[in-house]
Amino acid sequence: MKIVTAIIKPFKLDEVREALTALGVDGITATDVKGYGRQKGQTEIYRGAEYETHFLPKVKIEIAVDAKKAPQVVEEIAAVAKTGKIGDGKIFVLNLEEAMRIRTGETGLDAL
Repeated sequence: MKIVTAIIKPFKLDEVREALTALGVDGITATDVKGYGRQKGQTEIYRGAEYETHFLPKVKIEIAVDAKKAPQVVEEIAAVAKTGKIGDGKIFVLNLEEAMRIRTGETGLDAL
């Protein structure tokens, strides 16, 4: 099993969710986060005054999937979340040793 974590632009969340649902992904956890990468924030103008924002709004999605399905999930997220502009985000894939569905006690792939 794998955990796929993606940091994406907030306006891409619904598109990514729809694409993953079409792939058969049963569950996604989404969290509003702030961060920066190579762009180091951005300069904006508000009421005529210029100011810098160091942390930009992003969405972090986490998906637990079968290891065989992880590459397909990564490809789909990358394709749908891409705008071609700086700040599109990143995707991380981590090993998942165990999972348990609390309600039923199912473990492993059955818990996903």
